Amino acid sequence: MSKTTTSDETAAAPGEGDLGAAGSQLSTAPAESLASVPGLGVVGWARWFWRQLTSMRVALLLLLLVALGAIPGSLIPQTGQDATKVADFTKAHPTLAPVYEKLGLFHVYSSVWFSAVYILLFVSLIGCIVPRTWQFVGQLRSRPPGAPKRLTRLPAYTTWRTEAEPEQVREAALALLKKRRFRAHLAGDAVSAEKGYLREVGNLAFHIALIVMLVAFAWGQLFKSEGNKLLVEGNGFSNTLISYDDFKSGNLFGVDDLNPFSFSLDEFKGTYETTGPNKGTARTFQAAVTYSVGAYGKDRKDLIKVNHPLEIDNSKVYLTAHGYAPVITVRDGKGNVVFDDAVPLLPLDSNVTSSGVIKVLDGYTNAKGVTEQLGISAFFLPTYTTGSETASTFPALNNPVLNLAPYHGDLGVNSGIPQSVYQMDKTHMKEFKDSKGAQLRENLKPGETMTLPDGAGTVTYEGTKQWANFQITQQPGSGSALTGATAAIFGLAASLFIQRRRVWVRAVKGADGVTVVEMAGLGRSESAKVPEELGDLAAILYDQAPGAPEDPDTPEPEVVPAEGAEK
Repeated sequence: MSKTTTSDETAAAPGEGDLGAAGSQLSTAPAESLASVPGLGVVGWARWFWRQLTSMRVALLLLLLVALGAIPGSLIPQTGQDATKVADFTKAHPTLAPVYEKLGLFHVYSSVWFSAVYILLFVSLIGCIVPRTWQFVGQLRSRPPGAPKRLTRLPAYTTWRTEAEPEQVREAALALLKKRRFRAHLAGDAVSAEKGYLREVGNLAFHIALIVMLVAFAWGQLFKSEGNKLLVEGNGFSNTLISYDDFKSGNLFGVDDLNPFSFSLDEFKGTYETTGPNKGTARTFQAAVTYSVGAYGKDRKDLIKVNHPLEIDNSKVYLTAHGYAPVITVRDGKGNVVFDDAVPLLPLDSNVTSSGVIKVLDGYTNAKGVTEQLGISAFFLPTYTTGSETASTFPALNNPVLNLAPYHGDLGVNSGIPQSVYQMDKTHMKEFKDSKGAQLRENLKPGETMTLPDGAGTVTYEGTKQWANFQITQQPGSGSALTGATAAIFGLAASLFIQRRRVWVRAVKGADGVTVVEMAGLGRSESAKVPEELGDLAAILYDQAPGAPEDPDTPEPEVVPAEGAEK
């Protein structure tokens, strides 16, 4: 039995012109041709443009442009995500900001240039996939091509002589190849077989998955919604537009698309490491909530944890932050309660040292009977330690202390200028003075009261509640995008690791009446797998049709093609 040879051992590399149909493309990729000047006229230019747009080179270039276009969308503040940061950037860069605005860099994903690249990529992929799909279907419906005249010119080749009849060899080869999951059939004096169609299936699946991902991403951007709501323990939220602290949505999202549900924060619980190098590090954050779906839905209990959101229809409720809300009671000089509520304060560090403002807008009159507004700067330490009066030493409520500094006057909330609830405009506010003429400031523990001078009233620190911030999102298309990404990975793996190849087995009578068996293989690309696989197949077939004894006086047999074989 002769050895299996590779392309380095053959006289010349096989070309498609030498092999005919047997050497036709082993993929659905369009045949490359030299670029030519398009014919004159609109039709010629349109045909040339379409061929360029649907080429793989242009598709890869458009993918690169989409990736590059996403970079400024990640580095530059976006209007749809945080308009405040955009305003701050504009104020800090008065020269650069107008240029960014004209280029659409503050709204990259809805800009004209990004949309144009996105749509061109979409059209390019469709124009590339449709003809390849039809071509692949045609290949599946057709049989593998017949054997070429000279099998010796193929990259992998072996031959031997046997006393078995040609028909027996061909039948054994046909059964062997089918057992190895080749698509095989008899074609004249040879058996033609082909394998590795999953490579093209993976290739097409990869491109189709890209389209699915593009559509899902566009759908999600157009119909998405995202909002935040801060809730103090005991308070609730209804999924309506006016209930959000801030809200943003896609261009095609409507208020009617909000899912009807509501929930309330029953209790927030956080635990922390108490010893060791990780002291103060959070161990658990969880919010116990009661929720209902629809106007008359039954109340249900659930726990929302970090990265474990509450899912209601296609809405997800994430736990994103937490803090403390001291319960404050303010009375005027006559003892009337003018404010009684929990006031959320913003954390400043990992130990939840917090600050904020208590604003009494209505109902307060001073000792002279004049209507005023109160603003009280608040600084809160969950764990107060002597010697560390400016920062908490632990995030839990081990020794809470609330530092208050009251002001009176006009808070400016009726000026029409938006204000942060966590900051105070002191332009028209006056400090309360203590007996020494210094600004009044006191540290209070739960249950303690600060008395305002000159009979102006009292401020009582009743206790502490906790608050949690929730992000409510609707992101349609996320499931489709995940499916597309998964399919793209498997499709790409199939197209990279599966090789499409063809095998031919020819058995004919030589001039001396002894059967000459030839086997050859051809792959889409140079690979050691084709010679190895051909060698395995030849070894099995050789066992079924063993070689004939060599006669040194017998001349080299001439292969005589059977009638109907390719010449």
